[in-house]
Amino acid sequence: MRYLVLTDIHANLEALDACLIDARGRGYDATLVLGDLVGYGADPNAVVERVQDLEPMAIVRGNHDKVACGLEPPEGFNAVAKSAVRWTSEMLTSEHRDWLAALPQGPQSVDDFVEICHGSPYDEDAYIFDELDALRALKASTRALCLFGHTHYPAAFELSEGTFDSIGPAASAETRLPLRDAVKYLLNPGSVGQPRDGNPRAAYAIVDAGAKRVDLFRLIYPVEVAQAKVLKAGLPEVLAQRLGMGR
Repeated sequence: MRYLVLTDIHANLEALDACLIDARGRGYDATLVLGDLVGYGADPNAVVERVQDLEPMAIVRGNHDKVACGLEPPEGFNAVAKSAVRWTSEMLTSEHRDWLAALPQGPQSVDDFVEICHGSPYDEDAYIFDELDALRALKASTRALCLFGHTHYPAAFELSEGTFDSIGPAASAETRLPLRDAVKYLLNPGSVGQPRDGNPRAAYAIVDAGAKRVDLFRLIYPVEVAQAKVLKAGLPEVLAQRLGMGR
């Protein structure tokens, strides 16, 4: 089984479409979505529709999804994020808002090999930024491969026989990570629509469960189109600037 993995799309239709076009050419069997479909970007309804059309095999909600559909208040969001999520909530159709509200909480088991979450397997809103967070997450995970998002940083960690290590990935257009038997992996493919690692290219992954590997991709997309939409919508200017910097 080959899984297309998408996370932190954040209403960036141009980035999502670039990933989908590229992934179709490579081939996949099912889609996994790790949350934060909306927030920050100018196309929340179109992105929700794209994801619905994919009929994901597994999907979990993100913190921006929860706030945008009214499940939680925007406490903890900075001023820019609050402004964007209020705009998003106003722009979402009632049908799309209800659909987001019904998204399940992570973690979710996909099969005997893969599980997904937004923040971490022990807390859907927790950020995994350092090795202590990653080690805790690996110990809490129930599958050989746990896929997460939320940080907008591509990252990979492994745990085997008490040995823990960070294993990348490299900041290249394509990276292949082989998965060894009797090892637990924790992997963030990076953000589709809001990269924060200094690389503005859209990120996604394909997990090949049969071949025991993960392929990670970074794609150039028409960021200037996404930026123009953000400005036209009246969203904070800094959100357009971030897209060009990957910060």
